[in-house]
Amino acid sequence: MISVEGLTVEFGGFTLFDDISFVVNKKERIALVGKNGAGKSTMLKTFAGLQAPTRGNISCPKDITIGYLPQHMTLKEGNTVFEEASLAFEHIQKMEAELEEVNKQLAERTDYESEAYHNLIEKSTYLHEQFLMAGGTNFQAEIEKTLIGLGFTRTDFERPTSEFSGGWRMRIELAKLLLQRPDVLLLDEPTNHLDIESIQWLENFLATRANAVVLVSHDRAFLDAVTQRTIEISLGRIYDYKVPYSKYVELRKEHREQQMRAFENQQKQIQKTEDFIERFRYKATKAVQVQSRIKQLDKLERLEVDDEDNAMLSLKFPPAPRSGSYPVIAENVEKSYGDHLIFKDVTLTINRGDKIAFVGKNGEGKSTLVKCIMGETDFKGKLELGHNVKIGYFAQNQAQLLDEDKTVFETIDYVAVGDIRTKIRDILGAFMFGGEASDKKVKVLSGGERSRLAMIRLLLEPVNLLILDEPTNHLDMKSKDVLKDALKEFDGTVIVVSHDRDFLNGLVDKVYEFGNQQVREHLGGIYEFLERKKMDSLKELEMPSNQSAKDVEEKNKEQISGNKLSYEERKEFSRQIKRIEKQIADIEASIEQKENEIADIENRLASPEGTADPSLFEKHGFLTKELSENMEQWERLTMELSEMNLD
Repeated sequence: MISVEGLTVEFGGFTLFDDISFVVNKKERIALVGKNGAGKSTMLKTFAGLQAPTRGNISCPKDITIGYLPQHMTLKEGNTVFEEASLAFEHIQKMEAELEEVNKQLAERTDYESEAYHNLIEKSTYLHEQFLMAGGTNFQAEIEKTLIGLGFTRTDFERPTSEFSGGWRMRIELAKLLLQRPDVLLLDEPTNHLDIESIQWLENFLATRANAVVLVSHDRAFLDAVTQRTIEISLGRIYDYKVPYSKYVELRKEHREQQMRAFENQQKQIQKTEDFIERFRYKATKAVQVQSRIKQLDKLERLEVDDEDNAMLSLKFPPAPRSGSYPVIAENVEKSYGDHLIFKDVTLTINRGDKIAFVGKNGEGKSTLVKCIMGETDFKGKLELGHNVKIGYFAQNQAQLLDEDKTVFETIDYVAVGDIRTKIRDILGAFMFGGEASDKKVKVLSGGERSRLAMIRLLLEPVNLLILDEPTNHLDMKSKDVLKDALKEFDGTVIVVSHDRDFLNGLVDKVYEFGNQQVREHLGGIYEFLERKKMDSLKELEMPSNQSAKDVEEKNKEQISGNKLSYEERKEFSRQIKRIEKQIADIEASIEQKENEIADIENRLASPEGTADPSLFEKHGFLTKELSENMEQWERLTMELSEMNLD
């Protein structure tokens, strides 16, 4: 679908890509990975036609549509959320107008046997099919489904986009892009502004409903769930493997080890041959053998080992001054903005050395509670910091607040005080800003480089309570690993606000869930929390957003009080039972069909031919997931039917 041929991109004498070629095929979902500054965003911009290559070209058929979501964009004002999302279907509205015009001509003309009339009929048929295929009859439902999947509520639909933060407006742009269903989706860090539930919805959308996808993300779990091909950009070259990211890392390591062994063996053989030549070069009796060995060396194809970018972030937090046993104690904390209640009755105790996560949908109060702890906003209730607590704070917008006209060195020199100023160059070097990089202007830094620069501020003063609000946005895989290791080694207390499941996994031992104006404590790691939450929330997903499980239970109790129901109410109640019975029958048929398909695939996978077909593994995983969802839906409906039939 898209062909990249001999692509070279240069900036001021620095080569970002050098003569690279590859093809993006239909329905492929590709992870584009590499260190910050390797050129991932530049590659997407080149694909989108926003940046011309120095040499080479990117070609695709004329009828291919490309949708591009950049990391940063200028957002429009004036429309409501729903109106802005509806712009994705401008083409359908134009198609509908064209179809009406063609049908009007057909109604007015009487030359039924003419070629022109038959051409109009064909055009009307084609337009009608295209209109239906594009979702012309139900696009409003698609808009609702997509906006809700990305975290909006129905009450948000009529609010002006200007009322929303930049992160939420990026979600609107993402919704528009997904609704347009382009042939190729180019997504640059789409999860940076999403919460965990919205990320899981997007995972499912991209894995099951999108066409070709080229995706830049530093979220391992997201990449593994969505993509099945990985292209790494490193030192101007690409490494292309048709496997998900985690598998790619293993294969890439194995490949390099094999290269290294082969290279070392060849070097030994070369050295042995050169020693023979040097030893017998001047002996007439060995002249033939010497000449033969010289020719062997001349003809030998020298093996090379792939260059590896070993520049590595070195991060270690200063030793934490000892704090009291309980750095944060909250009792019945409540916070509102005007009449809007954010949370209430928040009671929690954070122990010294705890590593905890704040998770939940955006807007549920995670950052607000952080502000309460920081003393940056008022609240009701009691919230106390322990003895000698010193807070280090990293906010998700700090990277955007940097002065773009300052250099890297000036940025840190401006905030550093005391003896630490003598160590600025060392600190910058540890964060991969060594040498000339420290003289770069902030305005030319990538998103990841800006985040690293903002992170340096945390090292300027020893603290014992680190509060990190979305610290991994824009950090590459290796930098995230280094930060995670440094936090695990940090001997103070850590609060992390994050949607990055892979980053939180193995780091935190307690999760606080924000939702429905409450904060609930969950002991254990992030995946234990998600597993429990999935079981708790599946039923709630089927309910209207303003209706709780308790509301439904009370409603059912009222409905089954047969003597209190009128004739019309009993009739409606009977219809509901029949509707649920039909849904159960349909789901049972679907379950049987999927079980048969899975059994067939498993039989095929037992053969050597099946094992070599990666599409079978993908289909097996997809069907297994669908079967699990069907079973859960069947269980929910049968329980609901059982309750309705109690009387």
